[in-house]
Amino acid sequence: MHENLPVEALDERQAQAELERLAKALATHDAAYYQNDAPLISDADYDALRRRNEQIEARFPDLKRADSPSDKIGSAPNAAFGKVEHRVAMLSLGNAFTPDDVREFDTRIRRFLNLEASDVLAFTSEPKIDGLSASLRYEKGVLVRGATRGDGRVGEDITANLKTLPEIPHRLPDGVPDIVEIRGEVYMSGANFAALNERQLAAKAKPFANPRNAAAGSLRQLDTKITAARPLSFFAYTWGEMSALPAETQSGMMDCFAAWGFKVNPAFLRVEHPDDLLAHWADIEAQRAHLGYDIDGMVYKVDRLDYQTRLGFVSRAPRWAIAHKFPAEQAVTKLNNIEIQVGRTGSLTPVAKLAPITVGGVVVSNATLHNGDEIARKDVRIGDTVVVQRAGDVIPQVVKVVLEARLADSQAFVFPTQCPECGSAAVRDVDEDGKADVVTRCTGGLTCPAQARERLKHFVSRAALDIDGLGQKQIDEFWQADMVHTPQDIFTLQARFENNPPAKWLYANGPKDKIGTLKDSVKKLFKAIEARKTVDLDRLIFGLGIRHVGETTARGLARHFGSLEKLMQDVTKISQGDSLLRADLAAVDGFGETLLDSLEAFFSEAKNRESLQALLDAGVRPTPLEAVAQDTPVAGKTIVFTGTLVQMTRAEAKARAETMGAKVVGSISAKTDFLVAGAEAGSKLTKAQELGVTILTEDDWVALATQ
Repeated sequence: MHENLPVEALDERQAQAELERLAKALATHDAAYYQNDAPLISDADYDALRRRNEQIEARFPDLKRADSPSDKIGSAPNAAFGKVEHRVAMLSLGNAFTPDDVREFDTRIRRFLNLEASDVLAFTSEPKIDGLSASLRYEKGVLVRGATRGDGRVGEDITANLKTLPEIPHRLPDGVPDIVEIRGEVYMSGANFAALNERQLAAKAKPFANPRNAAAGSLRQLDTKITAARPLSFFAYTWGEMSALPAETQSGMMDCFAAWGFKVNPAFLRVEHPDDLLAHWADIEAQRAHLGYDIDGMVYKVDRLDYQTRLGFVSRAPRWAIAHKFPAEQAVTKLNNIEIQVGRTGSLTPVAKLAPITVGGVVVSNATLHNGDEIARKDVRIGDTVVVQRAGDVIPQVVKVVLEARLADSQAFVFPTQCPECGSAAVRDVDEDGKADVVTRCTGGLTCPAQARERLKHFVSRAALDIDGLGQKQIDEFWQADMVHTPQDIFTLQARFENNPPAKWLYANGPKDKIGTLKDSVKKLFKAIEARKTVDLDRLIFGLGIRHVGETTARGLARHFGSLEKLMQDVTKISQGDSLLRADLAAVDGFGETLLDSLEAFFSEAKNRESLQALLDAGVRPTPLEAVAQDTPVAGKTIVFTGTLVQMTRAEAKARAETMGAKVVGSISAKTDFLVAGAEAGSKLTKAQELGVTILTEDDWVALATQ
C-alpha cells in the first residue's frame, strides 16, 4: 500500500506500516537464502528492501521495531545438526553501490575517529565470494569445531564435513595462539560446478541451480561421504575468537593466515585512498567472468585493528567494513506465460515463465513480477520480449519490455479477481486513507487449499518446527496422498501409517525380509517427528503463521508470556474487552497495536484454537525460553546523548551503549532512563530536568561504560 511511496513522502502511520511489511518480507527472504539455500529474489532486490528499511528507521527512529531486519543476520540453524554458539557473533556487512557511497564510507570513518584529511587511513580490498560462510575453531593448533554462520549467534556444527575439504588444515603450525578461530567462505568453482551437474544428469538426479547452492547443499549433508565427493574450496578472510592477535593490521592477519596454510584470495590488496578502492573494484569487475568462481562485489576494511576496535559495530554490521556490490547481469528472452502463485497468507504472486536463457552462467526460466501494480507499471504482457536481470545467482527479475519487439496482437495482462486455487474473491486491502494495498489476497482463508498447504510448509520450516526429513517436497507428497492437511496431522501420522501404509512408502523389492515393510527414510522421519514434540515456545509461535509475527517477535512473545497458555489467556482477555491489559501489552517494546490485532484475530478463530489444542493433545510440549541476561548497568535502559563529548565521539559513545544492551534514541521522553550531557547541552538537558530523567556527565558515562 505504501511501498511505492518515497521515504520522504511517508507520514508516521505509513512508515510504521512499511516497517511491518519490510520486517515480514525480509524474514521470509532470510529463511529462503540462509536455511533453504533457495533464495526467492535477487541480491539487488533484497538489498533494496534493506536500504528502504534502514532509510525509514533513520527518518523515524522511534518506530524501529524489536524485530527490525537491521538487527538481524542470517537465519536460524538447522536442528538436524548440533548447535554451535559463536563466542564472537558472525556479522553481516553494510553495502555500497556507487562511488559516492565508497567515498562517504571513508568520510564517515574519518569523522568517527576525528582524523584529519592529511592522516593516512589505509584499507584492504578483496573479492566478495558468493558461497557459504563457515567458522573453524582451533585449540592448541588442532581443528576442534567447524560451524555455519546460522543466525549470527548460533550456527550448525558441520565439523566432520569441513574436515573433508583439502584446503582446510586439520593442524596449524607450532607457535600459533592457543585459540584461533578462522572464518571464510566455502565455494565451488565454475569448472567443478559444471562437472558436478554433468554427473547429476548422468545419474538422473536434479542438477544444482548455481555454484552457491551446490556449495551450500554439499556442505550441509548429514552424510560426510557426500560432502567429501563434492569439489569444495575455501578462502579465509577474517577471524572470530583469538586468544592473541599475531598482527596489528588486517593485511598482517591475512599474511599470518597464508603462513598457517590457509588459502587467501590472491586479489587481496592494501590501499591508502578511496579512489584506489574504486580502481581495484573496476579492475576485478572487468575480470569477473574469468576468475573461475562467483563473486558479487568487493569487501573493503579499515586496515588498522586498533581503528577497527574503536569503530566497533552498528546493528548487524561492523562500522569498519563495507561490501561494494557489482551491477546485476542482464539478458533478453521471451516471456511465455504469467502464472499466479498463492502464498500461505493468501497473497497472489505473479511469476514470469521465461524461455530458458543463460544469465551470468546460470540458466533461468522464472522471474518474479512482484505484484499486479508492477506488471501494470512495466506493461508486461504474455509473449513479450523482456530484459531479465540476475544478481546473486537467484531467480531474476523482469527489468523492462523490449517494446519494439512486441507482437501487434498483444493484450495487457489482467490481474485475476478470483483465487486460481479455490475460486474465492481476490481483493486488495484498503487502509484508513482509502489507499489500496499492492498485494492482492485470496479471501478463502482456511478453505483455500493453497493457503493451507503453504501454512503447513511454514509450520515445518527451519525457523519453526524444523523436522528433519519433512520439508516442502514431503508436505506436497503427504498432502496429495490425503494424509497431512493440518499441523496436528503431522503428529498422528505414524499411527495412521502403521494401520494402512501407502505402497509408495514401502519396500517393493530387495531382501525378502524388507519387502512390504516401511522404508528406512520413513522410520527416520517418524523419529524426527517424535523428537520435535518437545519444541521451543518461540519456534511454535512462529510456526503458527500469525500475521506480523516474525522470528524476533515470536521470541519476544515467548519471553514475555512464558507459556502458550498464558499467551492465549491474555489475548482472550483482550478480545473480551480488557482495555487495561491491552494498553499494558501495547506498551511493551516490539508489540504495539498492529501485533495485538493480529493475535486477537488469530486466537479468536475457533479453528485455530482447536488446532492448537489438537497439537497439545497429540503430545506437542512447547518449552519456555531462558531469561535474557541483564549483566550491565544500562541493559534494557533508554539513553539519549546530547552536547559535545570530548573523551570519545558521539558515535563511539552510542555504539558503546548499544553493545551494553541499551537502546539509544534521539529525543527525550518520559520513557528515557538516562541523558548523557556533554558540553553545551541545550534544550534536551532542560527537558530532561523537567521530566526528572537521570542526567549523567561525560565523566559519569565513561565510568559507567568501562565498568
